[in-house]
Amino acid sequence: MRSEREYVAGLYERLDAERARVKGRYNETLTVRGNATVLVERDAEARVLAREIRRLGVADNGLCFGRLDSVTGEHSYIGRIGIFDEANEFEPLLMDWRAPAAQAFYIATAASPENMRRRRQFHTRGREVTDFTDEVFGRPGDGERGDAALLAAVNAPRGEGMRDIVATIQAEQDRIIRLDHPGVLVIEGGPGTGKTVVALHRVAYLLYTQREQMERNGVLVVGPNKAFLKHIGRVLPSLGETNVVFTTTGELMPGLQVTAEDTPEAARLKGSLKILDVLEAAVADRQRVPREPISLELTDVTVRIDADIAGWAREEARASGRPHNEARPAFLEVLTWALTERAIARIGKGWLTRDDREAWENMRTDLRGELAEHEGFRAAIEDLWPTLEPEELLAELLSSTDRLRAAGASQALYREDGAAWTISDIPLLDELTDLLGRDTTAEQAAAERERKAQAAYAEGVLDLLVNRADHMDDEDHLFATDLLYGEDLAERFVERDTRELAERAASDRDWTYRHIVVDEAQELSQMDWRVLMRRCPSHSFTVVGDLAQRSSPAGATSWAAMLDPYVPGRWLYRSLTVNYRTPAEIMAIAAGVLADFAPDVQPPESVRACGVQPWSRRLPVDEMPSAIEEFIRDEAAREGTSIVIGPPGMPGTVPASQTKGLEFDAVLVVDPDHILAEGPRGAAELYVALTRATQRLGVLHGTPLPQSLSALHPADRAMSK
Repeated sequence: MRSEREYVAGLYERLDAERARVKGRYNETLTVRGNATVLVERDAEARVLAREIRRLGVADNGLCFGRLDSVTGEHSYIGRIGIFDEANEFEPLLMDWRAPAAQAFYIATAASPENMRRRRQFHTRGREVTDFTDEVFGRPGDGERGDAALLAAVNAPRGEGMRDIVATIQAEQDRIIRLDHPGVLVIEGGPGTGKTVVALHRVAYLLYTQREQMERNGVLVVGPNKAFLKHIGRVLPSLGETNVVFTTTGELMPGLQVTAEDTPEAARLKGSLKILDVLEAAVADRQRVPREPISLELTDVTVRIDADIAGWAREEARASGRPHNEARPAFLEVLTWALTERAIARIGKGWLTRDDREAWENMRTDLRGELAEHEGFRAAIEDLWPTLEPEELLAELLSSTDRLRAAGASQALYREDGAAWTISDIPLLDELTDLLGRDTTAEQAAAERERKAQAAYAEGVLDLLVNRADHMDDEDHLFATDLLYGEDLAERFVERDTRELAERAASDRDWTYRHIVVDEAQELSQMDWRVLMRRCPSHSFTVVGDLAQRSSPAGATSWAAMLDPYVPGRWLYRSLTVNYRTPAEIMAIAAGVLADFAPDVQPPESVRACGVQPWSRRLPVDEMPSAIEEFIRDEAAREGTSIVIGPPGMPGTVPASQTKGLEFDAVLVVDPDHILAEGPRGAAELYVALTRATQRLGVLHGTPLPQSLSALHPADRAMSK
């Protein structure tokens, strides 16, 4: 024991020395001054060093958690990060858990020892080793890998967020984490199987093995709600990884706020790929021809925009294949050309022919200029081919029965406030962003203004230097420092984006990621997947979900239905079958609910029992609030976390849909009959509610229990405590 304590203490000494060295370099870097190029290089180096400081900063707790002894007598220490000998940078003092040679720590068994003789697992408190457990492979009577560390972890009271499992990764989990597959990996597992934490550790592994590619574009993690993202948000930073954006599907359009909720039918319609036809029709509906000719009085002639000429311009613009706003210049150009041709023919009737090219072109130039300044012409263009924004177009579509009808859409999509955005609107707005494109005319004007501003500033700097030279004595010289002064001034036009990658990516709708993790993926619609595939051109995904827990009317009924349109033949399926969270006593109750609505689905097998039976108590409705308060008060006196789950809208409770992916030591489910009544997926919601508990489960009900919960143990007021 003493030698192990001394070795681990030495690792911490080496860690502290490396921290001090990197922090010193970081502080030196911040003092660098110079021109724009130097400052860009300084900022890049500072970001690298800041990441290294964060990487070294995660290792105070559980730096080293085990040792592997090979059959040849060599031994390696396994830990949260890699640490190398100061004198020999190729000599590992501590092996990163993601290194290939560390895999045996997770998968070696007595039956398959992976050329290992012994695995030692450390038990630590802070920086000190308090004990260790040995598993010696190959001896008669030895069993499989011991469960002491695992059971200690799963039985421990829950804290504020999800913990990493780096010290207790199981063999089936490790094989998924290290799987070498460049496409889409689907990880399916029932409640408590660790699929979320496995996906996060897989991200950490990919960032370790593909550092350069992954850090260039970063990783996106998509979760069902903000509470879930907060719950899992500590895992990757605890593993030293920060170039990750955490978001919900409702936040995939930066700056947009979701404030409303769709009806199930509207959500189903918006989630289907058939909505693409509606969106295209809605855009086409705004590309109009006039019902009556539009007359424009010019200086020497009156011209008319009629249906024929506008229709021709519209067809030419559409034929360009460009998005709506980017095709607008083509519409404008064709319409302008046609109008000027007609005007020239009328003005020059009897004296001007096309043979007189110079006169013809001069007149065309004058007419084009007059049209460009003509308020009536500009108004006509805005009416026939308006510049459109996605939010404007969709809001007007959803709040107008006439526009919905014109686009061939169901009236079930109608709502009074078109701009009351829902989660299901996000993929529609994302699609419209591409269908509409940018207003290139405005962009070009802004670029021209910027070019002129820079030119004017450059002229000012030049005048400054010339004036200074004019006032020099003959013995004076114009040094390079004088020119540097001009460069320093010019830096005001050079914007250096010093934000971290995650911050830059989260604020940029057009950012593309190297890898995307999608959790609770069974809830995503076909349109949601279209958005995410657009965000990751390489189609590198880790998809986590459980089809049995689907509650969204637009969610997945099969993984193939969602993925085959995008990655046919490029997605793999892996399942997790062991429940590390839910004790056997609680899982037996949840399995009864699962059998009712998904009889073909096998519930995950619990790895442990807790010795506490789930209970139920029937109460009058008016006594429910006091019983909930009693539960909250009792649990507050215990160590750990608790939650009260009930039907949507019930005071004092949280809907089951908001608890997906979360876990609590104690759960009180209120009014399960009403949860079941919440639409066709109510049973899935109840299944989710029952499987959030890691230790204790209670059920309050005012009506007779559903048959699927008949195995619950009836409890009086005292027994529930």
